Amino acid sequence: MADQTTHYTVLARRFRPQTFDQVVGQRHVVRALQNAVCSGRVAHAYLFTGARGVGKTSTARILARALNCPDAVDGIPCGTCEICEGIASGSDVDVLEIDGASNRGIDDIRALRANVTVKSMRTKFKIYIIDEVHMLTREAFNALLKTLEEPPSNVKFVFCTTEPNKVPDTILSRCQRFDFSSIDTGSILERLEYIAQAEGCDIQRDVLELVARRAGGSMRDSQSLFDQLLAFAEQQITTDDVHQLLGTADNDRLIALFSAIVERRPDRVLAEFDAALAQGVQIGELIDQLLDYARDVMVVAAGATESPLLSVTEAQRPAVAGHASVYGTRTAVAALQILSETQMRIHRGMTTRTLAELALVQLATLQDLDRIENLIHRVAAKDHAGPDQAQASDARPAPERSTTEPRHDTQAEKKTESDADRESDMNTRLVVTDPSESGHVELKAGNEQEFLAQLVSNINDMSQISVRAASVAAISGPNHLALTFPRSYDFHKRHCERLDVLDRLQETATRIAGQPVRISLHLSSDPDESTTIRASKSGLQTPSIPQDDEFVQEAVRVFGARVVKVEHLGSDS
Repeated sequence: MADQTTHYTVLARRFRPQTFDQVVGQRHVVRALQNAVCSGRVAHAYLFTGARGVGKTSTARILARALNCPDAVDGIPCGTCEICEGIASGSDVDVLEIDGASNRGIDDIRALRANVTVKSMRTKFKIYIIDEVHMLTREAFNALLKTLEEPPSNVKFVFCTTEPNKVPDTILSRCQRFDFSSIDTGSILERLEYIAQAEGCDIQRDVLELVARRAGGSMRDSQSLFDQLLAFAEQQITTDDVHQLLGTADNDRLIALFSAIVERRPDRVLAEFDAALAQGVQIGELIDQLLDYARDVMVVAAGATESPLLSVTEAQRPAVAGHASVYGTRTAVAALQILSETQMRIHRGMTTRTLAELALVQLATLQDLDRIENLIHRVAAKDHAGPDQAQASDARPAPERSTTEPRHDTQAEKKTESDADRESDMNTRLVVTDPSESGHVELKAGNEQEFLAQLVSNINDMSQISVRAASVAAISGPNHLALTFPRSYDFHKRHCERLDVLDRLQETATRIAGQPVRISLHLSSDPDESTTIRASKSGLQTPSIPQDDEFVQEAVRVFGARVVKVEHLGSDS
């Protein structure tokens, strides 16, 4: 048992790459370094950047061995000499590995500067590998700067970091930078199969594929998970063991949960969520899985059928395609926004279950945004299709009756004709046109709804959905457009309040109006407004303006108001 414990502890280290050829997924870096060694054009300082576990420190060690191995051929170290073994174990006196997180002060760098001038004891080059170099203090970077600029000819520096943005530009400009890519799932899977075969483990491919997917592009993470799995499962390892270990949902559970979302059944969604938690699924892991699944749905809906899936195996692609055909691209994008925001909140340690249930209900009640978008395009196309018809409509006689016209029409007939004329005029005013074709749209009282329609039609990203949720557009000052959202659409208001989104909206409004426009966003104080908006969107006709009330007509004209309800009050008898 003690031997097994030791074996499990050193598993990831035992399969660390020892030559350039064994580095997985970083062919561009390996080729450049190997050619530099062969041609003798090795820089005095390198910066290796990339996510965790993609091979930065391992490549730095291989570079040190290639430079110092006396038996190296074409930049390939022998791996068996004393120097190669010493560098691989970290015990070589001429290759110093420094942890930037724990040796980050100016005194540590001063000690390094003092030792730089000391000649290497038995190798050609003295090499300093500083891991997590971004953790050094500003004073330490300043102390390192002069040495880095003019180092001795036999000294090389290799800096490794996951956050190159925290490294000063003065240091970056003195290094050759190599960016390490995240490793694709297929390459990680091949490496895990090699390790399993070397360890004599009989493990099904779908188990290793699940581990490779959960690693998120990190080779070290995949090996750590595999190492943990070998210690967790005593005999035959199954996918259920992996899910139990990681606290994740299996493919069937994940597909069933998203099927309930696509079918827009919040009750079933919450039931599936409860069942997942009862099986030991962790909420944070489930949200991460749903985020990946929504990404897969979006990619398939967009037509990228060759793109690899991140959440499930290729055997489940038909299920993903079915959800994509129903959900659509735009709805999937909206789902991704909801899930990503929920993920950030959960990672900040907020009430996880409530946030997850809120997100799931939001996903299950999302409207079919692709269908709505198609309807809008069809209406706009219909309005643009007949310019001759529009001219004929404009050329028709005015609705006022001639003085010579017979006056035997009933009052009901007059009201019907005038209502029809006003509806036609309203439709004419709300036609969505392209400002580039018809000129600017003036932002003035009485023109707010037409301006809002133009604004919506000229937005080409997901912000269009949020702006369309605005229930009221009003002018609250010179060149100032105020948009009011119903209370139930607070999510859309918060999306529009993002600085980048609000800047794009104001730029678009400025282009439409031909002058600078400022946009402010508000939340309605009317708790019943969302009901009114839903009724208007469901196809109910807007009440007509009373023709016999000159006061109401004048108020509508001056303030650009919209008649919501008309009540006829009987006279007192």
